[in-house]
Amino acid sequence: MPSRLLPIRAPFLTKPTALRFAKHMASNTGKKLIQIDVSSDTVCPWCFVGKKNLEKAMEQTMDKFDFEVRWHPFFLNPDAPKEGVKKSDFYKTKFGPVQFERATARMREMFRGLGFEYDMSGLTGNTMDSHRLITLAGHQGYDKQNALVDELFVSYFCQGKYIGDSLVKFIFQICEGKFLWMLQERWA
Repeated sequence: MPSRLLPIRAPFLTKPTALRFAKHMASNTGKKLIQIDVSSDTVCPWCFVGKKNLEKAMEQTMDKFDFEVRWHPFFLNPDAPKEGVKKSDFYKTKFGPVQFERATARMREMFRGLGFEYDMSGLTGNTMDSHRLITLAGHQGYDKQNALVDELFVSYFCQGKYIGDSLVKFIFQICEGKFLWMLQERWA
């Protein structure tokens, strides 16, 4: 069955590359399968908000469609230090104190609307390792990849955990072993 590409606008991506494509194909359930490709950074709060809104939209149409969401890396700050810096200090320097307070208040409001508390504690920094984990999870299945992305977002934005730690330390400290299968399958 030939697939057809339909443009999907991802409003939670603020870059000009926000236009994404979804393939409609038949799934094994008889429903049309919609494949959605998302380019995201794990330290982008709007990507978290967009993910939650996408999940709501998918839930509303699950009787008609099956979905496959695939995550791809995007680096908001590719030169960020690996060792991490305090989130609040980084964003105050980047945006200035007034804009920082406005943005933080807005993010808290958005997160509360989704049932989460926005946490500015902890560190921010280089996201390369988190993207490596996401790519590795994608090789195990997009459902596992999506679960990991969710865990990364919640850990970073709601629990103040730093996702720039090494892979092993990350899996044990942030995920509390939930994604231990990654280590077992990768290095077995």
